[in-house]
Amino acid sequence: MDEQNKNLLLATGLSLFVIVIWFALFPPPEPPEPTDTANGETTSGETAPAGDTALVPQSAGTGETSETATAQDVTEDAPEAPRVDIDTPTLKGSVSLRGGRIDDLLLKRYRETLEPDAPIVTLLSPIGSDHAYYALFGWAPGSGLSADQVPGANTIWQVASGETLTPETPLVLTWNNGAGLTFRREMQVDDKSMFTVTQSVQNTGSAAATIAPYGILARHGEPTDLKNFFILHEGAISIADGELVETDYDDFEPFGAQEDVTLTESGWTGFTDHYWMTALIPGEAEGAQFSTFQDASRNIYQTNVKQRTTTLEPGQDMAVTTRLFAGAKEWDTIRNYQNNEGVGKFLDSIDWGWFFFLTKPIFAVLHWLNVLIGNMGWAIIALTFIIKLVLLPLAYKSYVSMAKMKELQPEMEKIKERTGDDRQKLQQEMMALYKKEKVNPASGCLPILLQIPIFFSLYKVIFVTLELRHAPWIGWIKDLSAPDPSSIYNLWGVFPWTGPEPGSILALIFIGILPLLLGISMWMQQKLNPAPTDPTQKMIFAWMPWVFMFMLGSFASGLVVYWIANNVITFSQQYLIMRSQGYKPDVFGNIMESFKKKPDAEDK
Repeated sequence: MDEQNKNLLLATGLSLFVIVIWFALFPPPEPPEPTDTANGETTSGETAPAGDTALVPQSAGTGETSETATAQDVTEDAPEAPRVDIDTPTLKGSVSLRGGRIDDLLLKRYRETLEPDAPIVTLLSPIGSDHAYYALFGWAPGSGLSADQVPGANTIWQVASGETLTPETPLVLTWNNGAGLTFRREMQVDDKSMFTVTQSVQNTGSAAATIAPYGILARHGEPTDLKNFFILHEGAISIADGELVETDYDDFEPFGAQEDVTLTESGWTGFTDHYWMTALIPGEAEGAQFSTFQDASRNIYQTNVKQRTTTLEPGQDMAVTTRLFAGAKEWDTIRNYQNNEGVGKFLDSIDWGWFFFLTKPIFAVLHWLNVLIGNMGWAIIALTFIIKLVLLPLAYKSYVSMAKMKELQPEMEKIKERTGDDRQKLQQEMMALYKKEKVNPASGCLPILLQIPIFFSLYKVIFVTLELRHAPWIGWIKDLSAPDPSSIYNLWGVFPWTGPEPGSILALIFIGILPLLLGISMWMQQKLNPAPTDPTQKMIFAWMPWVFMFMLGSFASGLVVYWIANNVITFSQQYLIMRSQGYKPDVFGNIMESFKKKPDAEDK
């Protein structure tokens, strides 16, 4: 087996092995089971938890030790509190005056499916609905104050101003504890997804009051659309003084056992889903404390921000601001909050993975191309051109080396005949020949090996970023984050019945148009490589394009588009470089013998 074929077989086999393992370990996620949110029951008949709020701080503490907390219950027969509408270009919902909770929020620009009449994505839901999810603000009492003397989860606030919370009209709520403390809460929202909640208190009494403001994000149970996909983090996420902390739902510590974090510089904490996120950003980070835990008895996951404890003397007042992000993880929006509004490392809310040094710049370029071109599919193809252009110097050396190897093929055959079964002597004479002719047999596999991290990085980008969700390309490709929906099963849309579900066994058999194009492009590219002399190698290489075709058939369409474009560009580069070296590849004729020399070269 010559060194060139051995290295090429090794690189290709390694690529196949990695993709097989990847596909086996990380199959496409199963679609979530539908739930009936109207009556608060899941499809299994279990009643969603109702009547319980998150654990709220019941002691102001010192800001240096873990706070104590208890549950405040909302009884089943409690009257529904009034609500104030929320209306922005991107959000709609309402604020409950019970606790002043932001617990009803829908994302106007996103629908659950591609159907035009599909429901708008729901981000936050009130207590009593299936899988309640809400933001709650309040004050923890210090010495001399009881829990009912500070606003908490069940406090009924009064509207001081604002009929609807919009970017132009803030909402102001007030509450007086009847013992000398008047509390005020002003809510503002921008035209994207950021709320600003300013909590203030005035001490008109005769005694000092020790209090600490807090913010809570709580969700009852795990999300219904949880992917449970290894390469995607879903759960709690925080940045504490520059350090990223991610907590999966399986890893939440029970209340009382959690490790609380006190900030010295900056940070934020929240929950991240596949495409959506909530986050609390304290206005005064120094001394603020993050607590992330699970209330196992109620199956409530929550993350808290408690800011520094303050003693308010008679006649004094104070105010503290907390921002709440609640919306879609749009790269451009999150980047603006990070770069222009001081939310440090906010882009890390997108799960860039281990290859972040590749995924971040790849998506930045992809986003720029999408803005420039106006179509994500064509942006992926343009990105492929750029990647191939960057790798062109290495590819040129590789293809020149392959051409020289082909030129040395007769001499290599003579060495094999002369050395017979003496493999040591064969290797020695081969290495001497390579050194004499200045040929590197390993250079042919380097472009293939470099494609592996790029392939996985682009797969990560396509899977985790919101911008590819429901992004159309051409014709039947309406969602580049989903597999090709066409199928030979319905003659690619000619017959009225639908194709197999993505990820099923039938979907692997009845593949779509893009996987077929992928197989053909790989087959064409393979024809430019020297044909192995070993029958086993030859059979493996012959089957390789079609194995990959079926393996990648259930992958996201955007990834398959990239792979096809990569193969076509690689084929074109290799064909032209081979011709420049004196060989004309015969692609569509009797090409198993790879290359033909020019007549003048044969005469020499």
